[in-house]
Parts: sequence; C-alpha cells; structure tokens
Amino acid sequence: MKTSITLLAEKIRNYSGLLRKQPIEDVFTELVLKGQPGLAPPNFGDDAAVIPWKDGFLLLAADGIMPKLLINEPYAAGKASVMVTVNDIYSMGGRPLGMVNVLASGDDDHRRKVVQGIRRGCEKLQVPMLGGHLHPDAALEAPALAVAILGWAQKVLHGYTAQAGDNLILAVDLNGKAGCHSVTSWDANSGKSPQELIHRLETLPLISERNLANAAKDVSNAGLVGTAAIMMENSGKGAEIHLDSIPTPSEIAFSDWLFSFQSFGFVLSVPPGNSDQVIGLFHERKIDASVIGKVVEEPQIKIMQGSDVETLFDFTKDKITGIVYQHPSAH
Repeated sequence: MKTSITLLAEKIRNYSGLLRKQPIEDVFTELVLKGQPGLAPPNFGDDAAVIPWKDGFLLLAADGIMPKLLINEPYAAGKASVMVTVNDIYSMGGRPLGMVNVLASGDDDHRRKVVQGIRRGCEKLQVPMLGGHLHPDAALEAPALAVAILGWAQKVLHGYTAQAGDNLILAVDLNGKAGCHSVTSWDANSGKSPQELIHRLETLPLISERNLANAAKDVSNAGLVGTAAIMMENSGKGAEIHLDSIPTPSEIAFSDWLFSFQSFGFVLSVPPGNSDQVIGLFHERKIDASVIGKVVEEPQIKIMQGSDVETLFDFTKDKITGIVYQHPSAH
C-alpha cells in the first residue's frame, strides 16, 4: 500500500502545471543556446530577460493567459495578466516601468470584460498599460491574451543561482481566499489597497539590493513545490523540502494548497546567516515566511513529511524544463 507522501509525490510529478513545462527545453535550445547572441546574457529559466542598461538592468518579460481562464472568466483573466507579469519583475529584484498587450477577442462583451480586468489590475499594482495590439476579428472560441512588461533593477535576483547550503524560504500571504474557478488559485490581492500591495512586493528589491539572497522565483502554475523544484533544476542543484514547514491557510486543503496559483508567493534561496533578516522583512509586511528546506549539491528533490521521505525528482534522469545553468565559459 502506498503511503500518503508517495501518493502526493505522484500527484506533483503528474500535475499539469509541471508537465506543460516540458516542451520549453526545445524552444530554449533553439532560440537561446543556438540563437543570435546579443547584449543580454543567456537566460536559464528566469521569467524575465536581463539587459545591462546604464547603472542597472532592464528586465523584459511576457506572459500568456491560459485559454480556459480567458474563456470562462475574462475579467479575472485581465487582472491576472497584469499580476503575473508584475510578479515576474519583482521576483527578480526589479520594479515595473510599463506594459503592453496583445489581445485577440472577437466578442464585444468578452473584450470589454478583459479590458476592464486589465485596467483594474493596473490600478491595483500601479503599473501603466502603455499600448498594445488588438485582433477584434478572432474566432469567438479562440481568444488570446498576452502581456509584456518592462522593469528596471539595480541588482538582479536570478532563479538559477541557488547555492548548496542555502535555506529555502517560502513567502506567501495567507490573508486571502480561494480565487478563480477555472484554476486552483489563492487570491491575496483583493481587499488590499494599492499601497499595501506595493509595500509587500517591495520586499523583493530590498532583499536583492542588500545581497541577502542567492536566488528567487515567484510561485507559478507549477505550484509551491514544483516552483522550488524548477529553481533547483535550473540551478543544477537539489533540495530537501519539509512539507510540514510550508505555511498553509486553514481555508484550503493542503493537497490543493500545494498546487494553488498564488497572487503573492515567492521561493528564495538564502544563505543561513541571512535567513532571519529575510524572514523579518516579510513579517514586517504581514507576509508569512518560513524556512521549508535546504539546498543540496546532489541534484535530487526529496520531500519529507514526519518521518517519511520520498525522492520527487532525480535530475540525473528526470526533467521538468530540462534547462540547467551553464557557466559563460561553457558557451
């Protein structure tokens, strides 16, 4: 009989939010490793490209919205399109400058709801939508929405530079509620003012500028453990993750919480000597943050619950994205 941690590991491995990452490797190899070199260094799994610019770095990111959400909940999809791109910039230690969008929607009412959601998202997160492109004649059953964002960082936090011996810290806002119906999600933005939301997000640039963390990544549709696993894969490292240490709200089952898309959720790889300071910065902003594990040299992800241990991924033979950091001298 399989133990509960074995069943949970199987659920994580087979989660659609992780499986949909697998085709990224071929695109990455063709466009990044074999692609035209330029001012920006190769990107090994970050959600934003890093472009050296004057005394800092421009951050350029783009996100597409899942069709199921866009079709079923157009207003929520519009808000989410702003949130996910803004989180990409903050997770890397940056601050947003502005956005553009590409919207394909052939239905007037659907388009109106999407645009209203985008506008609300921009108001809440204080980022202007500067322009974009509209396809008003798209097929009704096939709308599409993508948003690109430009940000700036004084110092960058990559998602592929975790170091063995680091603590893994998860920062989430438990003061929220279940979000969209089309995807498992946790909405910790509604009911908070723009000032409160920006105050929370500003934690990431502070951590980056004070050199307190080695790596960071916002929790994506891969889920809490999945996002941490991708960070380790991209870094060429492994991790021991203690499931009992993951901050969890009482309003949602733990098995659902692990896969919830987060409006505010970040995984950081932090030297042990800086961990209390990083956790303290989040706590000052009413964010729950805890050490949930340790980065290790051996490229395996092990999850632990009580006395039970399960190897979730062994990156010597398993892949999520297949993207692993290579030192510049390797190119």
